[in-house]
Amino acid sequence: MEVNNVDLTISAVSEEQYPQTKIPEIALVGRSNVGKSSLTNVLINRRNYAHTSSQPGKTQTLNFYNVEEQVYFVDVPGYGYAKVSKKERERFGKMIEQYLTQREQLRGVIQLVDARHAPTPDDVNMYKWLQYYNLPTLIVGTKIDKVKRSAWNRQLSTIKKTLEADNSTPIILFSATEKKGKADVWQWIEDRMGNN
Repeated sequence: MEVNNVDLTISAVSEEQYPQTKIPEIALVGRSNVGKSSLTNVLINRRNYAHTSSQPGKTQTLNFYNVEEQVYFVDVPGYGYAKVSKKERERFGKMIEQYLTQREQLRGVIQLVDARHAPTPDDVNMYKWLQYYNLPTLIVGTKIDKVKRSAWNRQLSTIKKTLEADNSTPIILFSATEKKGKADVWQWIEDRMGNN
């Protein structure tokens, strides 16, 4: 998709604030600092539109980015943030769960994992949870430019094996600096958008 117009419509903390539209939505989930903002910025051709934070756990709202009035990217608070109180974690755990399980406009979820390492137990739990709710899922392995090219296939199979991902879950290696994987991620999103 050729992206010219993007608008951060709302940073929502509750259902009442979600956009009241029929536009399809794609959620982005992943650990804090895994590169959700970087992926969003590459997909929408902006440098710093989605704010990349040096402080993990900073995003505590669901951020709805309206892309060309055709799809919303929904940036979900990162998981695995140690510095956030248990009460806070429970609060946005509930908010995320409610959004992912009850939002009719949701067409799919992009789960980001750091391709330099094996997925963490939090990553595995999130993937299993998404599968449990039958949510169409794309795994994106970020920061692949920091891995030797000769090791890419090995990293790919480590991600697949650790998550116990089935063959119906595509895995795309992605680099924000080299824009590698951008076209494939967009293709997956556009395929989901057609399922209105």
